[in-house]
Amino acid sequence: MGVRPEVRIPGRAFRPRSGLSARRSYVGYGFIAPAVIVLAALTLFPLGYNVWLSVQQRILTLPFENHAVGLANYVALAQDTQFWHDLLRTLMFTGISVFVELVLGMVLALVMSKEFRARAMVRVSILIPWAIPTAVSAMLWAMFFDPRTGFVDFFLGRVGLPGSHLVWFNSAFFAWIPIILSDMWKNTPFMALLLMAGLQSIPKELYESARIDGAGSWQAFWRVTIPLMQPVILVALIFRTLSALLVFDTVFVMTGGGPGTATTVVAYYNWYQFFTALNYGYGAAISVVITAVAMLMAFLYVRATVRQGGLFR
Repeated sequence: MGVRPEVRIPGRAFRPRSGLSARRSYVGYGFIAPAVIVLAALTLFPLGYNVWLSVQQRILTLPFENHAVGLANYVALAQDTQFWHDLLRTLMFTGISVFVELVLGMVLALVMSKEFRARAMVRVSILIPWAIPTAVSAMLWAMFFDPRTGFVDFFLGRVGLPGSHLVWFNSAFFAWIPIILSDMWKNTPFMALLLMAGLQSIPKELYESARIDGAGSWQAFWRVTIPLMQPVILVALIFRTLSALLVFDTVFVMTGGGPGTATTVVAYYNWYQFFTALNYGYGAAISVVITAVAMLMAFLYVRATVRQGGLFR
């Protein structure tokens, strides 16, 4: 008596909710509804407006020729070699910077998780670059590589390495080196912070069991740390990949997309279409494609983690 019968449906079984439980659920939905509405207004409306704008011709210098053009902006974008070159450069930058930041971030996270004197000071020192605004860090690294005022050329000359008389930002290839170094210096602490939080959630007993079973430090790292860190690594990779795909301020401050268009990335090209060419319809189409690429990257990360049990199997 008093026990509700279990309702069986092929493939699943559940107990129906009581009236009190259902009312509590509705109350919970009511509490979160304002936040959901605000987030939807702040994200879905701008996204929808951007999609609508991408099928329009909106050129501020031609105010009397604005009209709907359907997919013409996307067709023009598919034929725009400048966009595809910028996208390729952006993917190259993203792959290099995120991979190196993940490796360095893991090393720093392991260091910060150890017990030693002045650990708090080391943690603060490692996190300082992340606290500096991106534009400021970009200006610092641009000054470092300036052949007139920077120390990089002087240091290379003193140690006898090539590049002591190189004008870095005049080279289509070497201009990427300070950009990538600036991005890694700025964002590696962020990766380290996320990974350190994951490391601290791993029970110490698992490492003790691994040592009892004869596993060395390297084996414990690959067999215990990495498998248990996969959710945290996934979050770190998604955040940093999306951020790297949208890199703008570092390129804007350090090179302005030059020399020529050698360091132009898709976010910079998008900014150019909006605020220099004043072609809002075409700029909106670029924004939609960038959003689609970012969502695709996030989907691939999640799929790689779920499929066959994780990223590293």
